[in-house]
Amino acid sequence: MADDRDITGEQFARDWKAWRADWEQWLRAPHGWLSARSLHWLDETPRRSPGLPGLWYQDHDEVVIDPEGATMTFRGESFDTVKRLSLIDAPDDQRVTAGELEIGITHRGTYMILVYDPDAPRRRDFRGVPVFEPNPDWVLTGRYEQHESPSRITLGSVDPGLKEHTHDSPGLVHVQHGQDTYALRTLRSGGRLITVFTDGTSGITTYSSGRSLAITDVGEDGRVRLDFNRAVNLPCAFSDNFPICPVPPPGNRLPFAIEAGERTPWEKGG
Repeated sequence: MADDRDITGEQFARDWKAWRADWEQWLRAPHGWLSARSLHWLDETPRRSPGLPGLWYQDHDEVVIDPEGATMTFRGESFDTVKRLSLIDAPDDQRVTAGELEIGITHRGTYMILVYDPDAPRRRDFRGVPVFEPNPDWVLTGRYEQHESPSRITLGSVDPGLKEHTHDSPGLVHVQHGQDTYALRTLRSGGRLITVFTDGTSGITTYSSGRSLAITDVGEDGRVRLDFNRAVNLPCAFSDNFPICPVPPPGNRLPFAIEAGERTPWEKGG
């Protein structure tokens, strides 16, 4: 349930700093966003890629992996001979492990593979993310309206050349700012309820394609607490290896400036 914690004073700042420390530790994870080293689009031609073991290609609806003698793992099962995977309807970023590397597989018309390397320069040289100072004024109360039946929303990607993709959209969050009320579409991502948005800071002090905010503690009456101090960048803000980041839907493009949460990363000129 949405809580009524005191959101002012030193305790608010301490809670925010503890959350920031946990979030940046997650960003630094050995196979997290910062470790994304290279992106490859597959076709019917078997190819080797520098630093990536095996041959990879696409055969109709399947990804085909020939480890060429190396041992790889997918969903807990090891293989060292040719493996065929049909992942068109699977969630994004299905991981194959190969030694110290993880290879994420996503389908967008064709398959793309993203190589995660713990020794990637962005992870090795990470110096944190620029942020606005925490401000209790940007903790808003909203109302969550869940759709009566499962709903899907079609969104573009930050790379306009990519095929649009559908996402689970469980409901709307209604939130007031000033005299106006806005209805934010939500997405289901990795088991979490999030909203992806742009605002008046986008492309100025924050990443141009938008940020995301996790929505937690939905009360029995639908009340939710939106702490924009915890708005975070999308993975594409850190690396061009994430062209499939979703573009916020029109209703999530807010006309006012939310000077809270993460700013443009250093990697993108922040």
